[in-house]
Amino acid sequence: MCGIGGEARFDGTTPDAGAVTRMTDAMASRGPDGAGLWRDDWVFLGHRRLTVIDLSDAGSQPMVRADLGLSLVFNGCVYNYPELREQLRAAGHTFHSTSDTEVILVAYAQWGEDFVDHLVGMFAVGLVDRRRRRLVLARDRLGVKPLYLAETAGRLRFASTLPALLAAGAVDTDIDPVALHHYLSWHSIVPAPRTILRGVRKLPPATVRVVEADGRSRERVYWQPDYVRSTAHTDWDAHDWRAAIGAGLRTAVARRLVADVPVGVLLSGGLDSSLIVALLAEAGQEQLRTFSIGFDSRDGEAGDEFHYSDLVARAYGTDHQRIRLSNDDLVPAVRRTIAAMTEPMGSHDVVAFHLLSEQVAQHVKVAQSGQGADEVFAGYGYHQPLAEVPRAQAARAFTDAFFDRDHAELTEVVGPAYALDVDASGELVGADLAAAGADTALDAVLRLDTHRMLPDDPVKRVDSMSMAWGLEVRTPFLDQDLVALAAACPPEHKVAQGGKGVLKEVARQVLPAEVIERPKGYFPVPALRNVDGAVRDLVVDALRAPTPGRPALFRPEYVARLLADPRAARAAAGSNKLWQLGLLELWLQTHGIR
Repeated sequence: MCGIGGEARFDGTTPDAGAVTRMTDAMASRGPDGAGLWRDDWVFLGHRRLTVIDLSDAGSQPMVRADLGLSLVFNGCVYNYPELREQLRAAGHTFHSTSDTEVILVAYAQWGEDFVDHLVGMFAVGLVDRRRRRLVLARDRLGVKPLYLAETAGRLRFASTLPALLAAGAVDTDIDPVALHHYLSWHSIVPAPRTILRGVRKLPPATVRVVEADGRSRERVYWQPDYVRSTAHTDWDAHDWRAAIGAGLRTAVARRLVADVPVGVLLSGGLDSSLIVALLAEAGQEQLRTFSIGFDSRDGEAGDEFHYSDLVARAYGTDHQRIRLSNDDLVPAVRRTIAAMTEPMGSHDVVAFHLLSEQVAQHVKVAQSGQGADEVFAGYGYHQPLAEVPRAQAARAFTDAFFDRDHAELTEVVGPAYALDVDASGELVGADLAAAGADTALDAVLRLDTHRMLPDDPVKRVDSMSMAWGLEVRTPFLDQDLVALAAACPPEHKVAQGGKGVLKEVARQVLPAEVIERPKGYFPVPALRNVDGAVRDLVVDALRAPTPGRPALFRPEYVARLLADPRAARAAAGSNKLWQLGLLELWLQTHGIR
């Protein structure tokens, strides 16, 4: 896991070495083990390294193979790199390291732009093909690894984080009104390619972008499950699906053990992370380290789920560490967390992940986590009623259940400078859910959740917070083969038993019943969920003192209404409208965005 960055010039001028150096310096936490730079006449690459595979200098980046005319910076992990290396050796290629980085280089030499089709893993890639004078940018299928872009006339910059591009300078930091509409509609999610800033975009997941030295570029999406029933599964019953999903998950967990350092597990005590621990134990993994975090309770709301995480740790004999924090730890952590956010993220558990990652990184460099299971296997409360909705009504049912605010309410929220005449969020969701494929309304929503929403909420949250401490987090439920199999699975097997039915059936083979039958939980951070105490003071101060010189993001009367009536601040899925507003203003102020 690393931080990557670079600049390509199309106007005949030399790339700005200082800008790339500032980008890599801004990503030091993502790669605390080393740094490197490489330049050509029109491209400059920068890298920060976290040593996980091939700990020697032979695995350093930017990696250059002069004999192949290729240079590369890469963030992530290719889990099938040992198999690919043997396949490429059989094709006549040689290697000078044992790293997955070099396997990507040689894979491109063998297959060209189709190299991504052969990679199993999480990755963001910046590859320079010197012979063809091309820059090839690519992102993994589920968008686990980020890649941000800033384009101006004659220049393209890319980086693993948005703040790194800000550090390089010359970014248009005006607020994007459409992105603001998305942020306020979808629990602070701004899906690719937009970000909250006009001048920064994201390469979408499962996308390859080829940039020529004259500035011309083209993109292609190289992977997208259909979410339809396959004739190959016509005769499958619930037992067959349980067996197939179980085998797929076991493969996904085993793949994510590839490393030259120990691998731990972030154990919340929920079904998903507990199942990962159980399958690792089943596979014979010994001396497994697991980690859980909890906060003080507040007004009768529990601040931890240690009962369940302890139960799983005892059942499988893990080396388990509880991390308990008081509410006094929270406000300083909120400020540090916001500084670490590559984009504003309003989920209440983002602070918990930041604090958890800080502690875990003191013990391991790599950990597995359960993110993605709810999106892939229909684990959210709004998924169950969608199973009964006609295909043509998917958009209405989803927006009613998921949106924090409809377009009419947003006209009362957003300042005049950012108001839109059209329902940009509703139109985007409607077009996505109406697209070809997806046999049922639930299939269409799960496709939307997994491929548009997921990369810019839990996935982005985990990457930002873990990499702020040089911790690589791997997500087995986002294994490409498992996701494709789940997409083909009939929805009734997923929504059964209150959600994630087929996954619960897999779990019954290995987990204590108490963990499976427990009510669904969320990472509890009561002070953020309720926006009270010192957290409320922080939010109020930010909203009452917006950045000078920028048009007001929010109408003062709307903010005053939320402050006067906490109940009015409640939004869908337990989120808090006041926190969303305050978080955005705090993020802009923290990162010096005017």
